[in-house]
Amino acid sequence: MDQSESVVSENAVANGIVESKPSTRPSDPPRGFIAEWTVTIILLLFGTTTLVQAFVIPTGSMEDTLLIGDHLLVDKLAFAPAGAITKNVLPYSEPHRGDIIVFRYPEDIKQTFVKRVMGVPGDRIHLENKRVWLNGHLLDEPYTVHKTEYTDSYRDNFPNDPNTPIYRGAQAMLEHNVKNSEIIVPPGYFFAMGDNRDYSLDSRYWGFVPRENIIGKPLVIYWSYDASTEDLSSPGATVSHLIDVVIHFPTKTRWARTFRLIHSYPVK
Repeated sequence: MDQSESVVSENAVANGIVESKPSTRPSDPPRGFIAEWTVTIILLLFGTTTLVQAFVIPTGSMEDTLLIGDHLLVDKLAFAPAGAITKNVLPYSEPHRGDIIVFRYPEDIKQTFVKRVMGVPGDRIHLENKRVWLNGHLLDEPYTVHKTEYTDSYRDNFPNDPNTPIYRGAQAMLEHNVKNSEIIVPPGYFFAMGDNRDYSLDSRYWGFVPRENIIGKPLVIYWSYDASTEDLSSPGATVSHLIDVVIHFPTKTRWARTFRLIHSYPVK
């Protein structure tokens, strides 16, 4: 389990500061390719910290969907509270299963995490031998990776008796939100997990994500650079990282990932 899961604000990098009952209503129509790029371009041209924010991924908890060194633009408008007038004009929505979200870490809101929504209010969720069961159905999850061969009694067969220290939010979740060996997601909260399931500090270890903690959803990888976690999350390594970028920019930039749109996956 990776113990350093937060995404890092680009402003934080620059300053050496490091910040990770099923719905019955019809799902919102997905944004089309042109619509997604239109929103992205508008945000690039006019957005500041109000509409869009830049983040960099410092850990591997979302591999292989997001890699260490991916620089993202996050749409802060997508999950913002809808106003009486703007709800009919702007593309607000509630987080859905399968959405990748950026949110304030419940145990320390100064840190910002990125995970995938696996459970919405009312959902029943559990894991058996690394596989996720949602509302009685085994999920097909082509986006996940497993990088350990062994099965962990807590991580991979969840919920269960913890075999490692867990945070207070997870303790409360296990005490109050387990029924018939399944986690029941309460109103106003979400259950989130990393795609790199064996190395993700997620809801299994710190509990639910409060709705008000959700900042937005990643839109696009505008730059991806092959860097280490230490380079991206340690204040003392900032200068050396900048020197590395100057010297190796052409060879260590992952050009194939540049301007790659980030899509949700329909988890049902």
